[in-house]
Amino acid sequence: MGASTLKGRSLLTLRDFTPGEITEVLERAATTKELAARGEREPVLAGRNIALIFLKPSCRTRVSFVVAATQSGAHPEIFGREDIRFGIKESVRDIARVFGRVFDGVMFRGFEHSTVVEFAQYAGVPVWNGLCDSYHPTQVLADLLTLRENFGDLEGLPVTYVGDGRNNVAITLAIAAGKLGLDLRILAPESLWPAAERLAELRTEAESPRAAITVTASPKEALAGSAAIYGDVWVSMGEEDQTRQRVETLRHLKVTTDMMASTGRADTIYLHCLPAFHGPDTETAIAHPDICEVDDDVFEGRQSRVFDQSENRMHTAKALMELTIAG
Repeated sequence: MGASTLKGRSLLTLRDFTPGEITEVLERAATTKELAARGEREPVLAGRNIALIFLKPSCRTRVSFVVAATQSGAHPEIFGREDIRFGIKESVRDIARVFGRVFDGVMFRGFEHSTVVEFAQYAGVPVWNGLCDSYHPTQVLADLLTLRENFGDLEGLPVTYVGDGRNNVAITLAIAAGKLGLDLRILAPESLWPAAERLAELRTEAESPRAAITVTASPKEALAGSAAIYGDVWVSMGEEDQTRQRVETLRHLKVTTDMMASTGRADTIYLHCLPAFHGPDTETAIAHPDICEVDDDVFEGRQSRVFDQSENRMHTAKALMELTIAG
């Protein structure tokens, strides 16, 4: 692996990396995925120690970083919310300095973006945002890899996000659009649009001349010619008290086979960051039978790339850690 400008760097939002640096992560991830398919490993991080901090619970973030670190030769150590009581027993900056003295990198999954920013400021080692209330950069790296695998060049590629247009995934996709030139359409009821000032900022900071960020309540406008329809849960973690209202607001945007066909493309794929409600097989879905944001026929169908996307969380996490720690 050649020298990288990413050595020693943190990823708190995709704003932190240039378009070329994001592409470098994606290309490294594609390489590590090819090696893994052949049963080969490069212990780039042999002898290194990685801390994984989970103030919010996780499935994909946990398994992807644990396996990615292990395959790269590093030792991952997991810390739950009760292990590290930020602001209760110790300050963020004190804990960050302790971790920075003994770990080579830290994955941080929490709540307020300001907490991960402060942690990175004092840790002195690479910190990767595994999710906060505002951004989800490690998820969107996997999304971009999945889109590259299916369509190649990302510039001008039309992608439609369906659901709550204000959430961390939608906003991070918009940042990615500005960096790499996606034609991103956010399909949401007007009550769930990003704030006007935030949307203006996202458009102003776009670096690619091909970038487009459209927010609309019109399915026809959002879906025409779209290469990918991206779904997400209607009720994010911590918003459970809004379930009934959110179902009423979004039920007309459930992703169905008819919606997939309305793009007019035979090669449209379906993406979802997971977890997904797509059938009555969870306690929440049983309690709220209308909560499913996607039909099982789509989620389990030939157009779905949901589990490719999930696997790619591991490959992009590996690339990110290798480039920012070992360079």
